[in-house]
Amino acid sequence: MTEDSAKERILCAAEALFAESGFDATPTSRIAEQAGVPKGLVHYYFRHKADLLTALVERLPDERIEPAVVVVPGDLAGSLRRLVRELDHRFSRSLGLSHLLWREADTHHVVRDALHERFQVLVRQVRAVILAATGGVLPPADVDRASGLLARAVSHRHATARHSDDDLPAEFDGELTFIADALAAKTAPA
Repeated sequence: MTEDSAKERILCAAEALFAESGFDATPTSRIAEQAGVPKGLVHYYFRHKADLLTALVERLPDERIEPAVVVVPGDLAGSLRRLVRELDHRFSRSLGLSHLLWREADTHHVVRDALHERFQVLVRQVRAVILAATGGVLPPADVDRASGLLARAVSHRHATARHSDDDLPAEFDGELTFIADALAAKTAPA
């Protein structure tokens, strides 16, 4: 057994067991058993049980998207739709892990802090797309407000997706259009 495969098996077992029973109700001995490794190996790779949560946060897909990939210059609504579609696609590849981490964020600050940092990255990303799609002509305060609002909406959709029938976030094209139209009104001549 290689070092990487043992560590990967431990993380896979932890993810499955935490999702099934919760972090607090899952002993490291059970993780070791499911991973097929000695209990000491779990502690070798992850000194504290909470370190497993940190490692699981790092397994979430990268949400950083280069604006050039989604921006259509002059089409803010289309650019935002493309951004959200790409974020949803990435989110859909980690539904179980995302659900587990959102749940554990309520009681584990390491997860909450990591998810907060991911949210800040999302705000900056939305801001970059708005600026690129509009040519940077909007008042900075409006761009900041719109970026925060859309990032909150996307985060909420992803956090609550586990409560829908199909585990995918509901569409919100109306909200995207509203934000784009409100920003466009700021650039229209009076």
